[in-house]
Formats: sequence, C-alpha cells, structure tokens
Amino acid sequence: MITREELLKLAKEREDELIKLTSDLIKINSENPTGSQREIIDFVKKYLEDAGIEAQEVAANEKYPCVLAKIGSDEGYSIIINGHVDVVPAGDLTKWDFDPFGGEITDTQILGRGTSDMKAGVACAIFTMKLLKESKAQLKGNIRLHIVSDEETGGEFGTKWLCEQGYAKGADACLVAEPTSNSTIEIGQKGSNELVLKAYGVSAHGSLGNYKGDNAILKLSKVLQNIGRLHNVKGKFTEDQEEALSNSKLIAQEKLNHPGIENVIDRVTANVGIIKGGNKLNMVPDYCEARVDVRLPIGVDTEELNREIENMIKDSNVEGVEYEADWKNFGNSTPINASIVQSLKKNAEEIWKIKVLPAYQWASSDARYYRELGIPTIQYGPSNTEGIHSYNENVDIEDVLNASKIYLMTFCDLLL
Repeated sequence: MITREELLKLAKEREDELIKLTSDLIKINSENPTGSQREIIDFVKKYLEDAGIEAQEVAANEKYPCVLAKIGSDEGYSIIINGHVDVVPAGDLTKWDFDPFGGEITDTQILGRGTSDMKAGVACAIFTMKLLKESKAQLKGNIRLHIVSDEETGGEFGTKWLCEQGYAKGADACLVAEPTSNSTIEIGQKGSNELVLKAYGVSAHGSLGNYKGDNAILKLSKVLQNIGRLHNVKGKFTEDQEEALSNSKLIAQEKLNHPGIENVIDRVTANVGIIKGGNKLNMVPDYCEARVDVRLPIGVDTEELNREIENMIKDSNVEGVEYEADWKNFGNSTPINASIVQSLKKNAEEIWKIKVLPAYQWASSDARYYRELGIPTIQYGPSNTEGIHSYNENVDIEDVLNASKIYLMTFCDLLL
C-alpha cells in the first residue's frame, strides 16, 4: 500500500504537470455571466476520465452544468472537495498588463483571470484526485468532487442546487478550494441578505417642488443617513467559537489595516448598494427605494435587528417609509476542533513553516450550503488576493504546489 511519503514524492515529481494544468484552465474563457461554461466543464470531465476517474455531468440549467466524481469505497469517511470554474468578466482589456486568458507562466507566477479565484484551487483538487487514483491508494472511505460552473452570479445552479438535490448526503467533511491566505483556514462566515427600504411620497410638478408634493427621495435619504446604526447589532458567539473569533479579528486588523475594522467580524454591516427613485426630472418623485447588502454575523438576533431598523426609520421623523427583509442566510461555522480543520492546520503549518489560524470570513461563499447540512466545511486555497475580481490577477506557483501537497496530506490523514 502506498504511503504518505511516497505520494508526496510523486507529487514533487509531477509539479510541472500541475503548473501546466492550472495554465490550461486559465486559457479557457469561462466568464460568468457573459461567457459559456461548456468548454471548461468538458475539459475537467475529460481530465478526470483520462485519469481513470468516472465523471458525471448534472445540471439544473444546461448553461451551468456541474461535474461530479468519486474515488475510493462507498463505505467509510467521506470528504467532498468543491470548486467553481466560472470567473468574473475580465473587463477593460486595456487595464491588463497581460492577456487575461493567456495562462502565461513566469518564473514565479501563473497569470490570468481566475488564477486565484479559483482555477488554481480547482487544478489542485483534480490533480490530487488523479494522483490518488493512479497510485492505487487504498482509501478507507472516499473523496467526492463537486465542480460547479455557477458561483460568481449567486450559485443558484451550482453548489446550492447540488446540496438541495442530495448530492452532499452522507459527507463527513468538505473542503472548498476557494482562495485564502496561506496562514488562514476559513471555518465560518457571515450571512448575506438583502434589505429593501421603500419610501412613498406625493407627486407634483417639479417647478412647485418646494411647496407642493412630498419628495420620496428626500424622505428616504433621511433614513439612509442613519444606516450605520445597524452596525450596533452584534452576533453572539459560544465559548468554543471565541478562539476563531479572536483569530478573525486579528486577521482583519492586519489585512484591512483600518481603525476598528476588526468589528466587521462580529457586527452587522449594511451597505447601500442601489437607489432607485423618480420618473422624470421635472416631477416630484412619489416613490424611492434603496437596496442594502446586510451581512449577519454568527449568532445574530434578527428580532433585535428588526427593532433597530424600525427605530432607525422612526427616529428619522418621516412618514411613509417601509422595509422588507427575509433573513434567510445566517452566519455559519464549523467547530474549530473538527478533524478536517485540525488536519489541514497541521499540514499547512508543516509545509509553510508558519502558524496557520482557523478564522471566520467577513464575506460569504458556497461553503454555507454544506454547513447548513451539518457538514464540517472549510475553505483553503492558493491565491494572491489583491487581484481577485480586479485586473492583473495572478497566483504564485509556490502557493499552487504547496496547496496540492497540503490537500494530499490531509486526505492521507483522514483516509489512509
């Protein structure tokens, strides 16, 4: 039976293959929503099948297919590894220093759209499965692959649908290969929800606006001046979540470098992202609405949040303002002592020779769908975060190679 050391030696011998695989994925334009996912899904499926891994395509929407695969036995410990192959649009090509879909390889980096978010992570996932398959490793359980093509536009036809259809049933753990720093394992995150504020006024001719009518835009603006009050609502963390909370605040301070920014982890945040109001320049607007991105920390009391919203409206001293909110997406977490957390932490520290902290994410991702099913889920993947969803995205080759080793070592811990 092959050992962990033999598998790591095999990975070392085939590093060039992993680098080329990452580059090949980058060369396939899989922009979402402006492009197609067909070519890259076909590529992943063929890669797996060429490695002797049976791959299945499933889809809720034919434009956004998913690829499923499994190695190992039907019994025993079961790990899902998840990744998405769609990328955000490249945008203005004149702002790139290189072809975003060229897959250029330098001495230290791989360049292009999706390198960090998250084709390098996908490459590590499918490369690791190929190594395990070809080595004939005797797994005491199985690794299940979930590759989705709809994450960047909300994931309705991707991970969310897979979980709703039962494809995650029976899993004991999940690794999402989303980009993180080398020193951070994401074990929880805030929930993303939409708050809609609506103001109703009375229309009149614009020339009489100071005397007649009731301007809905001005009414709503008075409420929005106090949107920061929602930040007063805090999450509630259990004793066994305090270590990860402390780690998260430290990471936020270091990475975001702004006074008080650590409070983004355990407090509600509210960003007014869209305002719509008025029909014509010379009319007093009788309706205005604002759509607010509200992020909920772990353990938040939505009744307290609703009261704060109601008081915010009341204290603005305006009539005819209402709100709608359906709090569905809550902060979620994986226990810090879960086996997949501790195994990956140990292996990442061994490879990188640094301290690796399990922590909570201030944003949200597909990981929540697995956690909602009670599956201990983490995120850890290679990245240079400054290029994500921006120009000149890249990933360090060292990060890619080390991530694949960390995945391999973690699978060995849990399955060999």
